[in-house]
Amino acid sequence: MFHRAILIALFVMLAVPFAPTSAQAQGRAESFTAFVDALWPDARAKGITRATFDNAMRGLTPDQRVINATRRQPEYGKPVGDYINALVAPRRVQTGLAKAKEWSRALEGVEKKYGVERWILMALWGMETDYGAAKDKWDVFRSLATLAYVKYRHPYFRNELIVAMGIMQNNDYPREQMVSSWAGAMGQSQFMPSSMVGYAVSYSGQGRPDLWNNVPDVLASTANYLNKAGWRTGLPWGFEVVVPKGFDTMKSRATFSEWTKLGVRRADGKPYPRDDQAATPAILFFPSGIKGPAFIATENFLVLKHYNNSDAYAIAVGHLADRLHGGIPFHAAWPKDDRPLSRDLRIALQKKLAALGYQVADFEGRIDFDIRDYIRAEQKKHGMVPDGNPTIALLEKLGVPVR
Repeated sequence: MFHRAILIALFVMLAVPFAPTSAQAQGRAESFTAFVDALWPDARAKGITRATFDNAMRGLTPDQRVINATRRQPEYGKPVGDYINALVAPRRVQTGLAKAKEWSRALEGVEKKYGVERWILMALWGMETDYGAAKDKWDVFRSLATLAYVKYRHPYFRNELIVAMGIMQNNDYPREQMVSSWAGAMGQSQFMPSSMVGYAVSYSGQGRPDLWNNVPDVLASTANYLNKAGWRTGLPWGFEVVVPKGFDTMKSRATFSEWTKLGVRRADGKPYPRDDQAATPAILFFPSGIKGPAFIATENFLVLKHYNNSDAYAIAVGHLADRLHGGIPFHAAWPKDDRPLSRDLRIALQKKLAALGYQVADFEGRIDFDIRDYIRAEQKKHGMVPDGNPTIALLEKLGVPVR
């Protein structure tokens, strides 16, 4: 996660490419040296010793592979159903069940202490690192220094770089243990450095959290993160629903009892939670449009999006948790012609909605539930089914260039 919770929007290449000529290479090396020199006073002001700083930065050069990785858009442009089905594969379910049995004692204790159900923790563990099988292989300092040097999402990665130095220093971690994803997310829970500082716990009692090797620490730290983000014990993340024929899809928010009265039933046949289990209305949404599955999302769904700000990711985590707990596959089929908008087109849509007078929080391409309501309103104006799903057809109606 960016944390992965904060691993949002890994999309735009902001760096200047590293040219091959020796003169240019020398100039860029000197520029990176200047970056390191300018970093030291800020690191020192935040309590980093010179020995720690030199240990972290000695011999580093920018990593072109990290810059190339910023171009990837894993949760944009791919059909939602394909994305989810690839992540919630039968093998991942079977492995998760075996791991849950292996770590049942730790899971029981973590559940009691933090109030987060074990299946959600297992699903996040499975999603992030395939239950620890996917190992970190990048030097966290080189990755973060590269992103900071090219000012990618500046000053976020520059700050994370200094925080990572503090983690090594304050926990006396050996330099070789400081490995991460390409973007600096560390350990089996994939915490960014600031999230490790804020949420990592030493559940096993070893004095310092070890998110790379200690599974109880991983599970407890993940639970601590969700707990502090507002997880409500006993409340489902959400569930697939079946809407009645002729249902007015402009309706997007209601209590559980109201959804029942409106004839929106759970696809698994189970009853809705009690209204008093939730503090906010539950939200109806169609991640692939009216032709695909419909979902009711609770406030715990929004907590999962703290971990990774993507509807598709949150659905995948919730669905994997359900499957681990004996849940059934989705009732409705995902549409084969689902073509989600690219990030650039989503940003263009956000800007158009803002120009039309809607309150848009940012322009990073994330389609939150408020924006889905704005889309519903525009779809209705233009004679479209108001399902809240952004499409090329809607952009064309709004006069947004799509090429």
